[in-house]
Amino acid sequence: MSERETMEYDVVVVGAGPSGLAFAIRLKQLDPDARVCLIEKASTVGAQILSGAVIEPGPLDALLPGWRDHPPPICVAAAHDEFLWLRDARTATRLPTPPQMHNTGNFIVSLGALCAWLAPQAEALGVDVFPGFAAADPVFDDSGVVAGVRIGDMGVARDGSHKPAYTQGIDILAKLTVLAEGCRGSVAKKLIAKYGLDRDCDPQTYGIGLKELWQLPEGRVRTGQITHTLGWPLDNRTYGGSFIYQLDKDRIAIGFIAGLDYSDPLFRPWEAFQQLKNHERIAALLDGGQVISAGARALVEGGLQSLPRVEMPGALLVGDAAGLLNVPKIKGTHQAIRSGMLAAEHFAEKRSSAGFDARLRASRVAGELKKVRNIRPGFRKGLWGGLLNAAWETATAGLSPWTLKNHADWSALDRLDPPPTKANRPGPNATSPREPGWIERTLPPRDRLAGVYFAATEHDEDQPVHLRVADTSICVDRCVVEYANPCTRFCPANVYEMVEETGSDGGTSLRLQVNSANCVHCKTCDIKDPYEIITWTTPEGGSGPNYQSL
Repeated sequence: MSERETMEYDVVVVGAGPSGLAFAIRLKQLDPDARVCLIEKASTVGAQILSGAVIEPGPLDALLPGWRDHPPPICVAAAHDEFLWLRDARTATRLPTPPQMHNTGNFIVSLGALCAWLAPQAEALGVDVFPGFAAADPVFDDSGVVAGVRIGDMGVARDGSHKPAYTQGIDILAKLTVLAEGCRGSVAKKLIAKYGLDRDCDPQTYGIGLKELWQLPEGRVRTGQITHTLGWPLDNRTYGGSFIYQLDKDRIAIGFIAGLDYSDPLFRPWEAFQQLKNHERIAALLDGGQVISAGARALVEGGLQSLPRVEMPGALLVGDAAGLLNVPKIKGTHQAIRSGMLAAEHFAEKRSSAGFDARLRASRVAGELKKVRNIRPGFRKGLWGGLLNAAWETATAGLSPWTLKNHADWSALDRLDPPPTKANRPGPNATSPREPGWIERTLPPRDRLAGVYFAATEHDEDQPVHLRVADTSICVDRCVVEYANPCTRFCPANVYEMVEETGSDGGTSLRLQVNSANCVHCKTCDIKDPYEIITWTTPEGGSGPNYQSL
């Protein structure tokens, strides 16, 4: 193996999402001589970005004042809001739209397309943008200060044996490392643990978001229409809902979010999304259409009380890597851009990460989270208790003298009682309904493997497995009895399977099979596994999903 090479910059930004790109652009605006490198694990910028997304344009106006004259390729002015309570598979009752979800003046975009549009503008300012570079680990100097990141080993041409050869990656060294990896970033996770950045806050909590882009028959789409739903197919104990954003060119974006603090180990988020699409009202919209692209990702829902310290020696956290999503708004892009700009302004003034945590907490970014801090955890009381609490918190603008607590999502699962037996062990891939009120469905995709196809995910099957299970004996000895292996259901890409094998003596046993090539990098397994033995690590750069306009 060759020696590890190094590259040196003033700043290395990890992640070409909205916060990382906003940081890079703003720093070059303030300091044209700054040497800035931005790395992205996807094969192209935007290929692994997935979000609703309706954006508030204020921060983008501040970053690029003339952007509306040359907008990104998918950018539709919000025209009308609709908020529905789905009572069952047939009925829908319209409710008043919550104030936080009013979208007058906002825009529906593809966040992936927005980031792909922002990247050339960063490059025009002199930022070096490197897609296909996956940051695997932080690099430290002799005093323990973060000094950059290490790019993971990368595959090179194969020899005659057809086995992959690997070359050692690159160390990118910098005075400041900006972690803009998005939700549950692997480098950020390591540094949060190393420096104890979450010591004084609640555990982070998450949701899983699933999204599809559809092409519909001509004339059916009402461009700019925004619909959000709550209720069916979720029960009253499970937090979540859906969105339908009607775009241009007869396209719609439809998505579903379920809180990962759900308690039922038999719950199937991907199947719940497919149930939603077959609701009588929604199916009528989708009938005759085609899926263009589909994917999934985890999203940060903890809010202010789960916000870790966002500075450490030599590095900063911005955007979803810090956990800045405003859950009641179902929006985080404006928070990401604003935090990236704020971090750039701080570094341009101080040339250090020191003091950024206090600056962020005194800013509009944290102020917005403070007003809504109690809304998401209030839904632990159930749907109706959560709605009542949300109405109170909205009316008082978050001035309640209390702050509700968050708890780790992995700890929320109930153990099965009675434990399943071999005869009644639940399967993960059923397309027929199991839950009361669920229905037979007809719309594509037919199963999770078909969903993987629409994600266009790709991993070299010869590369090291990036999903690491610390002790697979737990899966076959304990988890199958206590939880019936929920990883086989919460994963939206059918990565985890319990395979029954027959031994030479005729007896049978279970084995965990990890289909890592299916992975869409949602990181749900790293969050929801009840034993905390699954770790998601970065695969070879360029691997993973290749979303189209999600």
